[in-house]
Amino acid sequence: MKILVYPHDLRIGGSQINAIDLGAAVRDLGHDVAVFGQPGPLVESVRRANLEFIPAPTPRKRPSPAAVRALSGLVRRRGLDILHGYEWPPALECLLASRLAPGSLSVATVMSMSVAPFIPKTMPLVVGTAQILEAEAHYGRQRLQLLEPPVDVEVNSVQAVSNGRRFRRQFGLEDNVKTIVCVTRLAVELKLEGILSAMDAVAGLARNCDVRLVIVGDGPGMRIASAKASSLNKELQRNIVVLTGELADPRGAYAVADIVLGMGGSALRGLSFGKPLVVQGERGYWKLLTPETLPEFLWQGWYGVGDRPEQGLPALTAILAPLLEDAAGRERLGSFGRQVVEQRFSMQTAAQIQMGFYQKVLEGNVSTSSSLLADAAAASRYVAYVGLRRFNRYFGQNAADDFNASPVASKLSRPVSARSAP
Repeated sequence: MKILVYPHDLRIGGSQINAIDLGAAVRDLGHDVAVFGQPGPLVESVRRANLEFIPAPTPRKRPSPAAVRALSGLVRRRGLDILHGYEWPPALECLLASRLAPGSLSVATVMSMSVAPFIPKTMPLVVGTAQILEAEAHYGRQRLQLLEPPVDVEVNSVQAVSNGRRFRRQFGLEDNVKTIVCVTRLAVELKLEGILSAMDAVAGLARNCDVRLVIVGDGPGMRIASAKASSLNKELQRNIVVLTGELADPRGAYAVADIVLGMGGSALRGLSFGKPLVVQGERGYWKLLTPETLPEFLWQGWYGVGDRPEQGLPALTAILAPLLEDAAGRERLGSFGRQVVEQRFSMQTAAQIQMGFYQKVLEGNVSTSSSLLADAAAASRYVAYVGLRRFNRYFGQNAADDFNASPVASKLSRPVSARSAP
């Protein structure tokens, strides 16, 4: 099978990393896989995975007519079977290209916290949580697949990382200070609220114990985060918050962590390193992964929504304070997390699920009339979306990351007793 993987960009991010890693795992099953996208820091990861990289035109708007033309040309020249777009702009560009170049089929993966309603209902769709799967099935989608964010458990392990000590030296981290690590994109929507709460929580704890917070990443919220870190470090007269900026390979940070804070793929990579995990969400949501809380995360994903943002500081402090004093508890929870990843989130299992879905898509038939009706309905929803964005932009109200700004987790709930662990 000939497959083109198209991440929404090649900056550091969980969805993009999943696209590359999973593409390599599918290639290892004996298929022809290439990666298409705008050049960025992750191009080096594509090359390290021995995948072909095909540069995409720089888009002036999304969906990009130039990207659609390039994709359809690749279909004709290479006889591609699957165009696989990650997140809504590449998904729509893949869909349009497959319409222009019959013989290929398009597939979408959405790892955002909700799915854009203008992805046509007939388009095959992969989502990352059982909760979103249920919401999309209720919305009327039939060609759906659950594929929880996979992790390469061999590459992401303490045994595989030789740069932990080098990481400590590079950022001046003493061995005798407990280290809490958060690897994240500093997005204003979804992430920044929790990052600032984590700074305050660690600053409070640092008044009574030797602890620091290391934040790996960059993004629109960096200026705010840097100002707050500087203020706290000055107040406490030592570096209790360390901002490393974006790192192409953040595994050294996971390797030196005593505790990991995170959501989504970053949370799972922390578990793969055998570290206790505190899951970050929004509106004050922080929760420790334990055997009792695992079913909640298997349902809603590695994320949650609390009641009020101001609850975040006391909630996180209440989790971290006893955990920092309990080395045996950290070891026990780290071992449990590693076991969860090995049993449920391995890259090899995910590649098999992905290939099964590709095969199902190729074998299934959707009538032309159904596709045209779904495309027309999606187009009307897209026009309404663009109109609302322009209206909001005019009044300065746009969210920076709109489909993460309206998560399914805040709208759909399910009793914990109804969920099941693996």
